[in-house]
Amino acid sequence: FTSHDVVGKMRGIAATRKVGHAGTLDPMATGVLVVGIGKATRLLTHIVGADKDYDATIRLGVGTTTEDAQGEVTDVSDPGPLGLDQIVAAAATLTGDIMQVPSSVSAIKVDGKRAYDRVRAGESVELKARPATVAVFEVLSATPVATEHGPCVDVEARVSVSSGTYVRALARDLAAALGTFGHLTALRRTRVGGYQLDQARTLDQLQGEVEQAGAITVLPLAQAAAGIMDVRELSSQEVTAIGYG
Repeated sequence: FTSHDVVGKMRGIAATRKVGHAGTLDPMATGVLVVGIGKATRLLTHIVGADKDYDATIRLGVGTTTEDAQGEVTDVSDPGPLGLDQIVAAAATLTGDIMQVPSSVSAIKVDGKRAYDRVRAGESVELKARPATVAVFEVLSATPVATEHGPCVDVEARVSVSSGTYVRALARDLAAALGTFGHLTALRRTRVGGYQLDQARTLDQLQGEVEQAGAITVLPLAQAAAGIMDVRELSSQEVTAIGYG
């Protein structure tokens, strides 16, 4: 599913057209997609800019048009016997406040048209580097694998990034730092702001709630807001004062 598909399905499950999401999740990716229903759609604009956590699998040795497994192979290069220490050191150079060239298949507009639409139409797109923050780029493992394109290395990594950071671009740049090509073979978003993967439910689970109870359970609006904003508990006197403006 695309994120738009999920919103469409949620409109049916929640029996309302007032549904939106807080930041696209790539069709290849899995994990957390924050969805707002009814009045909660007002919160979504505040969630879009939240930082995010991902678990990623990066294949070193093969580059693709989309920098993920859905693209066509463009470059192949034997990465050689890369050691874990080498990969960790390369990841360290991509940690902190960096300038990142977004993926050419991003949703960024170029002369009024989405970059990914231009790429799919056969155009060559070059995007300017922009600031990004990579708080964590933790390399968990590196495993040599044999593929149809030759020997590769699969890297399991965990990243925590600012909004607007492209993990597929991190995969590309990690490979470049190691003298080879790379792309994502798997991506799972595990956190968006204060919302964790263990809070998430599948569409099937939500549909099951409707069938059993007639409606889905949602995160109360105050609790949802507390996941992205600072909270101050008010005394009864303060509640009265604020009520009077």
